[in-house]
Amino acid sequence: MDTKEQVLEFLEKCEELKNCKFIMATAKIKDILKCIVNCPELYHLFSEVTKNFNYLLMRSKCLVNVNDGVYGNSYCVLPNDINQRLAFCFCLFVEFDKDTLNFNEFLRIYFPEDGSYFASYHAFCNTVVSGLQDAIAEVFRDELSKPSELPAEADSSGPAKSGMLSALNLSISEEKQFISANGSIPEEEKEGALEMLDRLFEALKNENVGLINALIFGYNYFVLYNRCASDGIASLIREITAYEQLL
Repeated sequence: MDTKEQVLEFLEKCEELKNCKFIMATAKIKDILKCIVNCPELYHLFSEVTKNFNYLLMRSKCLVNVNDGVYGNSYCVLPNDINQRLAFCFCLFVEFDKDTLNFNEFLRIYFPEDGSYFASYHAFCNTVVSGLQDAIAEVFRDELSKPSELPAEADSSGPAKSGMLSALNLSISEEKQFISANGSIPEEEKEGALEMLDRLFEALKNENVGLINALIFGYNYFVLYNRCASDGIASLIREITAYEQLL
């Protein structure tokens, strides 16, 4: 893989983070970090920019906390210097990956927006992820401008929709079992979640993309506010995303 291919792969991972469901964000951040480790040019770049980088000092400058005694008004700004921006974003993503900085709390504090996690996540992507992409594109501007012959797109029809539906049925059933057995969730909210999962499978069968996305959005909030993410939820979201691509 040449330099241009490495950079394009990294930029694509960033796009996946920007376009993914909120609940998948930390998994996509992990993918970005893996991409850096597995791509020699990127690994060398981030090694260099973080070599003498004082993350704690830069973090205190970029994560601004303002409190006038009545309302807090915290926000995040990125360094203007490209090398410092790359280093800061990298270290920030490592903190999210290790959970030394909780991603949900970070959004709540530094990207409050209208109070919804959806809007906060959108603002985070516009500021941090796009800022990281712009910096990478600037560093590798010459490589990215070189013409390249793209290979013919491989034919990958994937598994039949009926087979994917069967797998989704099983995954949703397992998610329902997890919710039913969770004693920390109030019964009325538990009933609502189970109803959402039932309707989600019906929407999948009916290929109703708008309803599928609306139900996933609602279920994401249920999981977030009840702190009840199952071990299989990330896999379920990936399966649904793959299925939607066939519709």
